[in-house]
Amino acid sequence: MCGRFAMDDTVNELITEFVETTGLSPEDWRADWRPSYNIRPTDPVPILLETLVDRSEPEGPTIHRAELAQWWFTPSFAKELRSRHPLFNARSESITEKASFRDAVKRQRAIIPAIGYYETHDDGSAKNPYFIQPPEGLLYFAGLYSWWADPAKEHGDPKRWHLTTTILTREAVGEVAWVHDRTPVTLPKDLIETWVDPKTVGDAAFVGAMVDAATPVAEALEFHRIASPIRGDSPDMIRAI
Repeated sequence: MCGRFAMDDTVNELITEFVETTGLSPEDWRADWRPSYNIRPTDPVPILLETLVDRSEPEGPTIHRAELAQWWFTPSFAKELRSRHPLFNARSESITEKASFRDAVKRQRAIIPAIGYYETHDDGSAKNPYFIQPPEGLLYFAGLYSWWADPAKEHGDPKRWHLTTTILTREAVGEVAWVHDRTPVTLPKDLIETWVDPKTVGDAAFVGAMVDAATPVAEALEFHRIASPIRGDSPDMIRAI
């Protein structure tokens, strides 16, 4: 699973690159987010997605977007924004079967960029935190997004709509499996556009293929012990001890 992760301002370069492929400038995407070394469920995070310009034309042109989303998935049919059950992670093995995710996985897929994430290893006598990261560059978490409308607000109220997101997880592989038996689905950069393409219907075969393609990235993940407990918000949090 992934309960906390880190995202510094190097993510801005990726966001700008992704959005500019559609001819937009950095000013056209929402830049009102701040880097954080301690992103927790319900925090706002920038996500990359692709949508149809006109939803009535399923084969029409699309546009790349970067948006701020709450990291805690809320299905469109939910009665409240935050339920008792945590939906900040979604198991890739069953995502097409679960009512909360099966509609979103079809066409509402996103990328959540990160420099790394935190996980705790339980050796039976103590729980020690580790920071997990790629050998270089960023991680590209496969995710889903959902727009939830607050039934308590008027239709014309701009605060009625809430964008939420979740991170897909998989069985851990490689050395990182020693830390925890689950890990985020970490896609290669060249599959970002394949994952977010709304013209591709996300079924079990598609998700399985993306998880398989993510295996080399997962196998190359590196990790080191960090200070306990995990608190604050600074680069010192990810420093090896």
